[in-house]
Amino acid sequence: MIDARAARADPDEFRRKLARKGAADAFDAWLAADERWRALVPQVDDLRARTKLKGKPTPEQLAELRSAKDALQRLEGELAAAETARDEALTQVPNPPDDTSPDGETDEDAVEIRRWGEPPQLEHAREHTEVGRFDMDRAARVSGARFGYLIGDTALLALAVYRFAIDVVSDAGYLPVLPPVLVREDAMYGTGFFPTEKSNIYAIESDELYLTGTSEVALAGLHMGEILDELPLRYAGFSTNFRREAGAAGKDTRGMFRVHQFNKVEMFVFCEPAASTDEHERLLAVEERILQGLGIPYRVVNVAAGDLGASAAKKYDCEGWFPSQQRYRELTSTSNTTDFQARRLGVRWRNGKNVEPVHTLNGTAVTDRAVLAILENFQGDVPDVLLQYGAPPRIQR
Repeated sequence: MIDARAARADPDEFRRKLARKGAADAFDAWLAADERWRALVPQVDDLRARTKLKGKPTPEQLAELRSAKDALQRLEGELAAAETARDEALTQVPNPPDDTSPDGETDEDAVEIRRWGEPPQLEHAREHTEVGRFDMDRAARVSGARFGYLIGDTALLALAVYRFAIDVVSDAGYLPVLPPVLVREDAMYGTGFFPTEKSNIYAIESDELYLTGTSEVALAGLHMGEILDELPLRYAGFSTNFRREAGAAGKDTRGMFRVHQFNKVEMFVFCEPAASTDEHERLLAVEERILQGLGIPYRVVNVAAGDLGASAAKKYDCEGWFPSQQRYRELTSTSNTTDFQARRLGVRWRNGKNVEPVHTLNGTAVTDRAVLAILENFQGDVPDVLLQYGAPPRIQR
């Protein structure tokens, strides 16, 4: 959540930034709800003081006491309702974007920073489903649309990609973690996926648990409610992830690019606020190291403010080249969520005599999409770096 004290002190600056995310109205709604709550607090405090009498009260004091208690009961109800409204309004306010995030609302508004590698010149660019061995028809019978089997050499290639990424992030100082993929609502809310992304999350209602769409959720929750003494803490989680892809009807219906279940290696950082900008660049550098190691041509873009998720203040995407589509598509992303998640999760650190919220960041090392990009760019050949992890030198269908 945003820093309420800072927002009250400089509402115009918060409104200016949040307008770039299309959230100025949400911010104003919270301000109004907050002002209503703050106006009631001294009234309730005054009435509570008037209900505390010393000694034996006079008949006049008894009458005044009864009147004060009646008014207090009414105002306490109003205060509780105002507090609920204030808290609910606050959940709708996203993290203000960093001023270095470009203006805009869609992926078309992202600003390209650099490119690496040359897209291959292919006479006939076969799609990943034509190169690797996938079975989406049988998966549809088992699980429905947007699921698929990775079989044989394709499965071995995928496992090698994950293992390679884990080695790279481990060497870079990120501690490997196998996190839970079912979490409680507090973790979803704390990371900012609730309420804004709730439609994309699979729910196990009978157990009040939710399937995560990224191990970011479980890694962020690892220190929920704690006060940390040493920073930074850097983790890397491998997990299977689940997304309903609500609103994605008609998008990327071919192949395995947009599916409901996929695997991912995700990096996560807890750090001091002053270090989060550098940590963000560090995460991006690790992502690029992995893509370069795999030989996938890519470009880096600075995502537009209006296209950021609720928790992100700034985000970079690494987009890999897909020959069958003749365009760059998102492979990885890294976001600086500043203190937004930490305030929701109650994660703080000792800064001298003070205890303050930490900053958190996340970054994708690899997903299954890296496998698809390898298949399409190399048309069945496998990068040498993956052979030591059990990948075959060439994919056989």
